[in-house]
Amino acid sequence: MAANIKRLLVTICAAALIALTVSCAGLDKPIKNSSAANINAEKRILSVLEEMSKDRKYATWNITKEEGRLLRILTAAAGAKNIVEIGTSNGYSTIWFCLALRTTGGRITTHEIDPYRIEIADKNFKKAGIRHLVTIVAGDAHENVTRLKEPIDILYIDADKAGYFDYFKKLLPLVRPGGLILAHNTIDLASEMQDYLKAVTNNPELETIILLKQPSGLSVTLKKRR
Repeated sequence: MAANIKRLLVTICAAALIALTVSCAGLDKPIKNSSAANINAEKRILSVLEEMSKDRKYATWNITKEEGRLLRILTAAAGAKNIVEIGTSNGYSTIWFCLALRTTGGRITTHEIDPYRIEIADKNFKKAGIRHLVTIVAGDAHENVTRLKEPIDILYIDADKAGYFDYFKKLLPLVRPGGLILAHNTIDLASEMQDYLKAVTNNPELETIILLKQPSGLSVTLKKRR
């Protein structure tokens, strides 16, 4: 097994163990040895995430807290500077990414077609104090992603399930070698994205594993270094 795949598996296994560990993982609490300003900023973000997790309207659409922790860990471990998210919803997953982007110096571009969800997400980003880290792109992501030009460190897909393969096909060339492609609902809605799952598991230039299989499944795909 290539060294880069070994590193990915080590990172993912460690991330999964940490994400599945309840509060003792420390990722739902501010880091004690950080500056006072950083602690307060993190408290603010975590408070907003906790409030959002209680919103029943979005509870069935959003990722779980454990999955959010995993997004944060992978972002921090990769030192991600440029994240592209397809499917903003109310901004819950976006904010988890931003917890890590605050320390990596990166930004996230998130795509959403629903104007109402964009409005809600924008309010949540401002409430969490991370609006400056987020670029919201309104409209059909299938068209809008074709305008992206910068290398992508992490691509996260959680939108129309039948469209996963199209997003993947259009953005794979931009994902940097060593970059990650993350996809949600790869267990519970796998039947709706068979073309995507075949693409990420049969391509010799990719290495894919599915984590946190209950209840929905989150796949992690490495674009191998050549």
